[in-house]
Amino acid sequence: MAIDLSKLTNKKVKAAIEALQKGDGKAWFPLFAADVILYDDGNQMQFNNFFKKALGRERFISIDKVENNGLDVYGHFHSDQWGEFKTHFKFYLNKEGKISRLDIEQFV
Repeated sequence: MAIDLSKLTNKKVKAAIEALQKGDGKAWFPLFAADVILYDDGNQMQFNNFFKKALGRERFISIDKVENNGLDVYGHFHSDQWGEFKTHFKFYLNKEGKISRLDIEQFV
C-alpha cells in the first residue's frame, strides 16, 4: 500500500522509510552505520536481527507528523505480528551522514 511520503524532508530518513515500506533490505541496511544502536520501546535490540525479521512485515500505514528537522516521524504502523498502532521513529545521524541510532516507540 503506497502512502504519502511528501512530509519526509530529510533525504536519509525518506530513503529509510521508502526502503522499510518496500521491505527492501538492500536499500535499508546501507543507510545505517555499522555500529548502529536500536531501541524498541526503550529496550536495546540487535539491529540486524530485528530488521531481518521486520522488513517486509512491518510498515507505516500513514505519516501523520514529522518534526526535528525531519528526523522524527510519527504515524500509524502495521506489523504482521503486533497489529496496528501509532508509532514514533526517531533517527540520529552521525558525522558521515549514516543513521547511527534509531528509537522506535509505540504510543497511545
